[in-house]
Parts: sequence; C-alpha cells; structure tokens
Amino acid sequence: MNSVLRIGTRDSQLAVWQASLVQSLLKEGNINSELVYIKSEGDLNTITPLYDLGVQGIFTKTLDTALLNKRIDIAVHSMKDVPTKLAAGIRQAAVLERASYKDILVYKGNKKLVESALNGKHPAHNEASTLIHHAASESSDGKSPEPTSFIVATSSVRRRAQWLNRYPLHQIENIRGNVNTRLRKVAESNWSGAIFAAAGLERINLRPEESIDLDWMLPAPAQGAIMVVCREDDTPSYEACLLLNHEHTALCTGLEKEFLSVLMGGCSTPVSALAQIHDAGVFFKGNLCSTDGKKSISVNKWVPQNETTNLGKLMANELLQNPDARHIIDTIQHARQ
Repeated sequence: MNSVLRIGTRDSQLAVWQASLVQSLLKEGNINSELVYIKSEGDLNTITPLYDLGVQGIFTKTLDTALLNKRIDIAVHSMKDVPTKLAAGIRQAAVLERASYKDILVYKGNKKLVESALNGKHPAHNEASTLIHHAASESSDGKSPEPTSFIVATSSVRRRAQWLNRYPLHQIENIRGNVNTRLRKVAESNWSGAIFAAAGLERINLRPEESIDLDWMLPAPAQGAIMVVCREDDTPSYEACLLLNHEHTALCTGLEKEFLSVLMGGCSTPVSALAQIHDAGVFFKGNLCSTDGKKSISVNKWVPQNETTNLGKLMANELLQNPDARHIIDTIQHARQ
C-alpha cells in the first residue's frame, strides 16, 4: 500500500461526501489518504433513463478501471449501484453501517392535497377515486392553478413499477442527474414530485421539508449502504478498510444482493429486497414487479442469524416458483434481446 491511500470517487456532492466519510474513518485508524475524482459514464449521460441503458455497473465501471490500472487504491460506491458480480480482480473490502434504506417523495404543492392523492383507497378498489392535485404554485396572474394529473418523476424501473402497482392512474416521467440536479428539475417542472433515496438527501442535508417517507415501498437491494472495494492482490489496502466493516450491514446487504443476482437483477429489472436483524435473526422481504406495475410477487421469511447462508438465493428461488414471476423474468429477457 502507498504511504497515502488513494480513494477513488465520483465527483458528485453525494459521492464526495461518502468518500470523505471513508477518509475520516481511515484517519481515525492513523491511515493517511487523498481523494481522486473520476467521472462515471452514468454521470456523463444524464438523459437516457437507466432502465433503457440496461448497463450494470454504469456508475462503477470507470472507477473499477482506475482501480485495476492502479490509478487509485480503493473505490467508494453507493452499494446499490454495484453489480452483483464484481469485476475480475476486485473484491469487497468493507460495507459501512447502513443509513436509511427508505425511498421518499419530494413533492410540490399543498401537502394535504398530495397526501389525499396518496392515501386514498387503492384505485383498483375505487374507480371513482380521484388522483388529481393542484400545481405547486399559483399562476403568474395570481389566480388558482388548474388541476393537473398526478405526475411522479423517477429513472428507476423498480420505483416506477412499485408506484404504478399502487397508483395505476398516475403518470411517470423520467429524471436523471445527481441529487442537486434532480431537485432543481423538480422545482422547475410541472411534476407533482420525484422519488429519491432518503439516505442520499439526508447525508448532504438536502432533504426538503416537502417530503414524505414511502414506508410501503420496498427498497433497492443494499440501498442506504456504502461499499469500499480494492484490488484482490492489494492486501494492505484490504486490511486497512476491513476495520471499517459493519458486520450486520454487510450480512443483510449481502443477502439482498444475492436475491438480486438470482433474479438477473440490474437497472432494468424491478427487484426489491430488504433484510433486517430482528429478534436474534434476520427478517427478509423480497419483491418482483412487472415493469408496468400490473403484477407484484412478494416473499418474506424470518430465520435465526446462524441459518442465513444462501437465504437470498433460497428466497429468490421460492419467488420463482410463482408462474407470474417466471413470466415477468421471461418478458424482461425477451425485451433485452
């Protein structure tokens, strides 16, 4: 290991915050480090929806290349962005303690109107249910705005599918960019709101008051966790980062990623999972939706903590026993061909 550990990071505010956290934790262990900024393909293309790009590791492969070329010693990632199979020559060195795993809606307009649209009876059970709200502000002439359809922005196929499953009459728009850019786009748009990861906004103190926890929405596998990777042959860097590893977070996120891997998961597959330590064991919840949100298949199970080996794989295979799940997977595979 170099005398100064080189930490590779994307240059977005959130990515730099995450890398700086790793840097401060390493400093507590008397390890000096410096940040090396690298722009990813996912940062360069902020127009195409992630579910259309269909590329696993779009936010990580540029850092992987820098790592393998020895431009950096370690790389810091949002763990949900990391492919289920790491690039050859790279290994997981640490998973930091998880922050919030939740998704949130950053909304515009009157909170009571928004909550009314979101908390009414499920449209499938109440065809007369109104899912209309007023625009975020008055028009320039001071008159009350005309009502518009409830429009939600997201680039995530998982969020899109779960939202349409719950609110089939809502409209979904694409939104890309770092969190600052997406917040600006929401403010400038006619959208009702956009979906964000709570951890991303809370870490950099950007969560607006106009936001609602989506407690019903199951997160992306490993959402809210930070992963540090290094080269397989770099034992000093690995041992330095291993001191930062949070055992429970590493266990739970590992199970979630295992579930995702079996279900051919990636940016274009609406797979969700959450594993949590509960009552001296692990409670696992997993979900697969059709991309249009019309079908949703879920599994859940509690197991003692010493019986978690292959739990993610077992839960995925249990889900695949449902013919609807098989049909969803087959449909997504066919669309990719």
